[in-house]
Amino acid sequence: MLVCQVRAMDMSDAIIVKSSRLKSVVWNDFDRIKKGDTCVAVCRHCKKRLSGSSTSGTSHLRNHLIRCQRRSNHGIAQYVTAREKRKEGTVTIANFNLDIDQKKDDSLSLVNIKFEQEQMKEETVNTGSSSFDQRRSRFDLARMIILHGYPLAMVEHVGFRVFVKNLQPLFELVTLNRVEADCIEIYEKEKQKMNEMLDKLPGKISLGADVWTAMCGSEYLCLTANYIDESWLLRRRILNFIMIDPLNTEDMLSEAIMSCLMDWDIDRKLFSIVLDSSTSDSITLRITERLSQNRFLYCNGQLFDIRCAANILSVMVQDALEAVSEVVNRVRESIRYIKSSQTVHEKFNAMAKEVGISSQKCLFIDNPLRWNSTYSMLEAALEFRDIFMLLQENDNGYTINLSDVEWERVSAVTSYLKLFVEVTNVFTRTKYPTASIYFPELCDVKLHLNEWCKNSDEYISSLALRMRNKFDEYWEKCSLGLAVAAMLDPRFKMKLVEYYYPQIYGSTSAGRINDVLEGVKALYNEHSICSPLAFHDQGLAWQVGSGTLCLPSSAKEDSRDRLMGFDKFLNETSQGEGGKSDLDKYLEEPLFPRNVDFSILNWWKVHTPRYPVLSMMARNVLGIPMSKVPPELAFNNTGRVLDREWSSLNPATIQALVCSQDWIRSELEN
Repeated sequence: MLVCQVRAMDMSDAIIVKSSRLKSVVWNDFDRIKKGDTCVAVCRHCKKRLSGSSTSGTSHLRNHLIRCQRRSNHGIAQYVTAREKRKEGTVTIANFNLDIDQKKDDSLSLVNIKFEQEQMKEETVNTGSSSFDQRRSRFDLARMIILHGYPLAMVEHVGFRVFVKNLQPLFELVTLNRVEADCIEIYEKEKQKMNEMLDKLPGKISLGADVWTAMCGSEYLCLTANYIDESWLLRRRILNFIMIDPLNTEDMLSEAIMSCLMDWDIDRKLFSIVLDSSTSDSITLRITERLSQNRFLYCNGQLFDIRCAANILSVMVQDALEAVSEVVNRVRESIRYIKSSQTVHEKFNAMAKEVGISSQKCLFIDNPLRWNSTYSMLEAALEFRDIFMLLQENDNGYTINLSDVEWERVSAVTSYLKLFVEVTNVFTRTKYPTASIYFPELCDVKLHLNEWCKNSDEYISSLALRMRNKFDEYWEKCSLGLAVAAMLDPRFKMKLVEYYYPQIYGSTSAGRINDVLEGVKALYNEHSICSPLAFHDQGLAWQVGSGTLCLPSSAKEDSRDRLMGFDKFLNETSQGEGGKSDLDKYLEEPLFPRNVDFSILNWWKVHTPRYPVLSMMARNVLGIPMSKVPPELAFNNTGRVLDREWSSLNPATIQALVCSQDWIRSELEN
């Protein structure tokens, strides 16, 4: 009511009161006007009238200044009482000019910016009608830095501090050390949540290991957990990002990995580890021996050591490009010559038109750091192969000469790259591909390598042989895991193995197919031993291909169970559907129709009640990251590189930032 009366007051004969008794700094922004016995405070910025009586105090004036739209926000903190201020690192910005009338470029003009440090308490600041949570805002800032990979030092950048202070004057800007500590605290809280989640996982974890390089040259080992959660969704989370010495021995690296596993308490939950093809076997051998001592691994670790499929393709690509590097450079220089002159370019196009070449592809110079770019460049150049030769005859300035043999070699290598690009595209079609997609693609690669080795050009056939030898090392180590994963696709089951193996192995294929089936049975039997779901849904789970039955651990421990012989009798005499295992039923039933909308994880989610043991096995096998390279790096010729801003931080902080960033981003995606 008082405000309404103040607004309605006739101010025609009012006078401005100037008194030394007005001690509060709030009067720097108000005029005290008196008419008769009534005093009014008029805001100098928006001209709003409020009570100016000495009995009204100044709190309502402070609150107005905080909300005043026409008043520059700087300096508002001075109107918050000392008991409301926090005692840690406040910043007051004075003499800040914003020239909103600037006609040329609306830029910020930072003049004589002054920062004054004060100490504030850890408490919420009340500003009349609203409250401000300093701690929450501080951690919001830390999360923002983590999430987007910003440099920690941004909190000390002048422009950022001015922006934040004018946006929210009550926020007490922090130092680099303070925001670093906040990031560490966020990491510890997120790590605890991650620990609890890993402990509750229904299945096993497959570990991916990568080496990253920092801008300063340091190397970091990145360990990533891959698993299928309770909702049958494939997940990938970074667990550790630790600095390693490039001179470390293999024993030291294996110990570092084991320490991380034990720190997370997941050494007992590990199903496989996925490394690059060039990683020494002794590293995985040491880890396998440690885990096998406690019988943590299935089938004595037969599916434990897996090598990255995308990495072996990349290794073969580098072999192919290196073999024709000189010729590729000459193709690159030829294209550069044609594009360097409009006259030459027009002459080139005219000759192409004369001989009837109407390719949809355009000549371009590749990005040597991405091998699919080099493939596209060569593919386009081959379309104009004859025109390059004509240009050589009709342009004295063009002295780059490629012979027919060299063009044939470029053509052969380009055909290799074409297959590798197509296969890599399949691997990277989805962010988290399941292990079942790799088997048919890699079988095709193996068949093509066999054909390429028959090339009449000894130079090309020897290149193909080198590539095949490297691929065979990978195949020998990983083919069983690839085949088991393909078998768990209800659209293929064992039929895909039976289709490819005769083409790959010829007369010995029957034995190879049987090896896969025996491996599947052994893996199934070990899953049946520790499957409480199997006993709940099916009673006792009988081991496949064996005259013994898989008993619950409690039954095995009870030496007084006098009916174990009766259980064996039931196993031997059971007939029909009731005596069949999950695996028997799964393999005997018709294949699921192939269609583009099929989701293998959703299929197993729906069919878990029907195949309780086999679904547990599917959860573990299909969660193996047969290729651990993210889609955006699949065609890179360089390795993983740590962000420049974070590379200079101490290793503990880097691990906290990288891991927390991954966890927060994953949570947002979900």
